[in-house]
Amino acid sequence: MSTEINNESGVQVREEELVKLVRHILTAMHVHPETEVSIIMADVENMEKLHIEWMDETGPTDVLSFPMDELRPGSPDLPTPAGLLGDVVLCPEVAGEQALAAGHSLEEELLLLTTHGMLHLLGYDHAEPEEKAEMFGLQRELLSSFLGKEAPVETTQ
Repeated sequence: MSTEINNESGVQVREEELVKLVRHILTAMHVHPETEVSIIMADVENMEKLHIEWMDETGPTDVLSFPMDELRPGSPDLPTPAGLLGDVVLCPEVAGEQALAAGHSLEEELLLLTTHGMLHLLGYDHAEPEEKAEMFGLQRELLSSFLGKEAPVETTQ
Protein backbone atom coordinates (compact mmCIF):
# COMPACT_ATOMS: atom_id res chain seq x y z
CA MET A 1 0.00 0.00 0.00
CA SER A 2 1.19 3.46 -0.81
CA THR A 3 -0.19 6.31 1.26
CA GLU A 4 1.28 9.70 0.53
CA ILE A 5 0.69 12.51 3.00
CA ASN A 6 1.24 16.12 2.04
CA ASN A 7 0.75 18.63 4.84
CA GLU A 8 0.26 22.10 3.36
CA SER A 9 -1.80 23.36 6.30
CA GLY A 10 0.87 24.61 8.69
CA VAL A 11 -0.79 22.55 11.47
CA GLN A 12 1.21 19.80 13.17
CA VAL A 13 -0.50 16.44 12.46
CA ARG A 14 0.38 12.88 13.53
CA GLU A 15 0.78 11.63 9.98
CA GLU A 16 1.80 8.10 10.98
CA GLU A 17 -1.60 7.58 12.63
CA LEU A 18 -3.39 8.57 9.43
CA VAL A 19 -1.25 6.11 7.44
CA LYS A 20 -2.08 3.32 9.92
CA LEU A 21 -5.78 4.19 9.68
CA VAL A 22 -5.75 4.09 5.87
CA ARG A 23 -4.05 0.68 6.00
CA HIS A 24 -6.66 -0.52 8.51
CA ILE A 25 -9.56 0.64 6.32
CA LEU A 26 -8.15 -0.87 3.14
CA THR A 27 -7.54 -4.19 4.89
CA ALA A 28 -11.03 -4.23 6.44
CA MET A 29 -12.61 -3.38 3.08
CA HIS A 30 -10.57 -6.04 1.24
CA VAL A 31 -8.82 -3.58 -1.05
CA HIS A 32 -5.54 -4.71 -2.63
CA PRO A 33 -2.55 -3.78 -0.44
CA GLU A 34 -0.78 -2.02 -3.32
CA THR A 35 -3.60 0.51 -3.76
CA GLU A 36 -2.47 4.14 -3.72
CA VAL A 37 -4.08 6.85 -1.57
CA SER A 38 -3.10 10.47 -1.03
CA ILE A 39 -3.98 12.48 2.08
CA ILE A 40 -3.57 16.24 1.75
CA MET A 41 -3.80 18.74 4.60
CA ALA A 42 -4.95 22.09 3.24
CA ASP A 43 -5.10 25.47 4.88
CA VAL A 44 -8.42 27.30 5.14
CA GLU A 45 -7.84 29.45 2.06
CA ASN A 46 -7.03 26.51 -0.23
CA MET A 47 -9.81 24.35 1.20
CA GLU A 48 -12.31 27.12 0.51
CA LYS A 49 -11.06 27.37 -3.09
CA LEU A 50 -11.51 23.60 -3.55
CA HIS A 51 -14.95 23.72 -1.91
CA ILE A 52 -16.11 26.45 -4.29
CA GLU A 53 -14.56 24.84 -7.37
CA TRP A 54 -15.77 21.27 -6.80
CA MET A 55 -18.92 21.63 -4.68
CA ASP A 56 -20.02 25.15 -5.65
CA GLU A 57 -20.30 26.02 -1.95
CA THR A 58 -18.68 28.97 -0.20
CA GLY A 59 -16.52 28.74 2.89
CA PRO A 60 -14.00 26.08 3.83
CA THR A 61 -15.11 22.54 4.60
CA ASP A 62 -13.63 19.79 6.75
CA VAL A 63 -13.01 17.04 4.17
CA LEU A 64 -13.25 16.52 0.42
CA SER A 65 -12.69 13.29 -1.49
CA PHE A 66 -11.53 12.92 -5.07
CA PRO A 67 -11.88 9.32 -6.33
CA MET A 68 -9.65 8.23 -9.20
CA ASP A 69 -10.08 4.61 -10.35
CA GLU A 70 -13.57 4.20 -8.82
CA LEU A 71 -12.47 1.18 -6.77
CA ARG A 72 -15.09 -0.50 -4.61
CA PRO A 73 -14.75 -2.71 -1.52
CA GLY A 74 -13.90 -6.32 -2.18
CA SER A 75 -14.49 -9.49 -0.21
CA PRO A 76 -12.15 -12.00 1.46
CA ASP A 77 -12.46 -14.26 -1.60
CA LEU A 78 -12.30 -11.47 -4.17
CA PRO A 79 -10.24 -8.46 -3.03
CA THR A 80 -10.36 -5.25 -5.00
CA PRO A 81 -7.52 -5.08 -7.54
CA ALA A 82 -4.68 -2.62 -7.02
CA GLY A 83 -5.19 0.87 -8.35
CA LEU A 84 -5.26 4.55 -7.55
CA LEU A 85 -8.03 5.05 -5.00
CA GLY A 86 -7.78 8.85 -4.94
CA ASP A 87 -7.21 11.84 -2.69
CA VAL A 88 -8.67 12.83 0.66
CA VAL A 89 -8.22 16.52 1.45
CA LEU A 90 -8.53 17.56 5.10
CA CYS A 91 -8.56 21.02 6.64
CA PRO A 92 -7.05 20.74 10.15
CA GLU A 93 -8.20 24.24 11.12
CA VAL A 94 -11.85 23.45 10.39
CA ALA A 95 -11.38 20.02 11.98
CA GLY A 96 -10.02 21.69 15.12
CA GLU A 97 -13.12 23.87 15.45
CA GLN A 98 -15.37 20.83 15.01
CA ALA A 99 -13.36 18.78 17.51
CA LEU A 100 -13.67 21.53 20.12
CA ALA A 101 -17.43 21.76 19.58
CA ALA A 102 -17.81 17.96 19.75
CA GLY A 103 -15.60 17.59 22.83
CA HIS A 104 -12.85 15.43 21.40
CA SER A 105 -9.27 15.94 20.19
CA LEU A 106 -8.05 17.24 16.84
CA GLU A 107 -6.39 13.87 16.25
CA GLU A 108 -9.69 12.03 16.76
CA GLU A 109 -11.45 14.47 14.45
CA LEU A 110 -8.84 13.99 11.72
CA LEU A 111 -9.16 10.20 12.08
CA LEU A 112 -12.94 10.53 11.83
CA LEU A 113 -12.71 12.75 8.74
CA THR A 114 -10.13 10.49 7.10
CA THR A 115 -12.42 7.50 7.59
CA HIS A 116 -15.30 9.50 6.13
CA GLY A 117 -13.21 10.56 3.14
CA MET A 118 -11.94 7.03 2.53
CA LEU A 119 -15.50 5.70 2.44
CA HIS A 120 -16.40 8.32 -0.16
CA LEU A 121 -13.41 7.15 -2.23
CA LEU A 122 -14.80 3.61 -1.98
CA GLY A 123 -18.17 4.70 -3.38
CA TYR A 124 -20.20 5.35 -0.23
CA ASP A 125 -22.43 8.42 0.05
CA HIS A 126 -24.91 9.90 2.51
CA ALA A 127 -27.36 11.81 0.30
CA GLU A 128 -30.28 9.52 1.15
CA PRO A 129 -31.26 8.38 4.68
CA GLU A 130 -30.54 4.70 3.90
CA GLU A 131 -27.13 5.58 2.44
CA LYS A 132 -26.32 7.76 5.43
CA ALA A 133 -27.23 5.01 7.88
CA GLU A 134 -25.02 2.52 6.03
CA MET A 135 -22.06 4.88 5.59
CA PHE A 136 -22.07 6.34 9.09
CA GLY A 137 -22.55 2.89 10.63
CA LEU A 138 -19.56 1.56 8.71
CA GLN A 139 -17.59 4.71 9.59
CA ARG A 140 -18.22 4.13 13.32
CA GLU A 141 -17.37 0.43 13.01
CA LEU A 142 -14.09 1.02 11.17
CA LEU A 143 -12.95 3.85 13.43
CA SER A 144 -13.94 2.01 16.62
CA SER A 145 -12.02 -1.09 15.54
CA PHE A 146 -8.98 1.06 14.73
CA LEU A 147 -9.09 2.99 18.02
CA GLY A 148 -9.98 0.00 20.18
CA LYS A 149 -12.74 2.08 21.77
CA GLU A 150 -15.95 3.81 20.78
CA ALA A 151 -15.50 6.20 17.87
CA PRO A 152 -15.91 9.93 18.50
CA VAL A 153 -19.23 11.58 17.71
CA GLU A 154 -19.67 12.36 14.01
CA THR A 155 -19.26 15.97 13.08
CA THR A 156 -19.61 15.48 9.31
CA GLN A 157 -23.13 15.66 8.00
